[in-house]
Amino acid sequence: MLTKRVIPCLDVHDGKVTRGVQFGRAEEGGLRNVGDPVELAIRYNEQGADEMVFFDITASAHGRGTMIDVIERTAAHCFMPLTVGGGIRAVEDMSLMLKSGADKISINSSAIATPELISAGAERFGSQCIVVSIDAKKTAPDRWEVFVQGGRKPTGLDAVEWATRAVALGAGEIVLNSIDADGTKAGYDLVITRRISEAVGVPIVASGGAGTLDHMVEVLAAGQADAVLAASIFHFGEYTVGDVKRHLAACGVAVRLPELVGP
Repeated sequence: MLTKRVIPCLDVHDGKVTRGVQFGRAEEGGLRNVGDPVELAIRYNEQGADEMVFFDITASAHGRGTMIDVIERTAAHCFMPLTVGGGIRAVEDMSLMLKSGADKISINSSAIATPELISAGAERFGSQCIVVSIDAKKTAPDRWEVFVQGGRKPTGLDAVEWATRAVALGAGEIVLNSIDADGTKAGYDLVITRRISEAVGVPIVASGGAGTLDHMVEVLAAGQADAVLAASIFHFGEYTVGDVKRHLAACGVAVRLPELVGP
């Protein structure tokens, strides 16, 4: 049986980890500083995280150098897979991050603007390296639309249809971010997670809304998601990765639970 993964997410802005609610933005004062990304990554690595995701929300020329430094230092201290996203607009950007120590590349807005970027990355580095992140918002009783630019701009794309196309182009994994649930701690959007999981044949990482340990059980136990991604509950000390894994295991969810997973 394949184990489910627990993945902390670090949103990096100007070299610091930040956290907002429902895609709060720095220019609106909607972000709260959390700490140093490398220190946090080391902490989560020691707690037994299966992977780590870094999103460069600065995504500028200046921010690129900062992000490379973060990835290089993290890779030197941590041995879990690292996924990096934000500002990846070309295969050369992917190559740069992979050479810096990343194992996977996450693309979002750039994949929508240039879908061929998915296939180009998959052909050069393998589908297992290409993650397509989808920011979805419920816009009608039975419709979830894809948004870009940090959840500000609607694309007109149906989330399930876009996920299906992205996988056909070569994406090896989908990260599904619920804009409605992001940072609310009210639980994952189970409906859209299930629909996309049933529509594609690659792993689905559920993101947005984790507030309790049972929220993670809900989205994993029913087979809807292959992994859970969370930020706030880890960053603010409500739960550790070890807490999550022990609870999942107690509820019958298969997880990697080495004895070294700490508090």
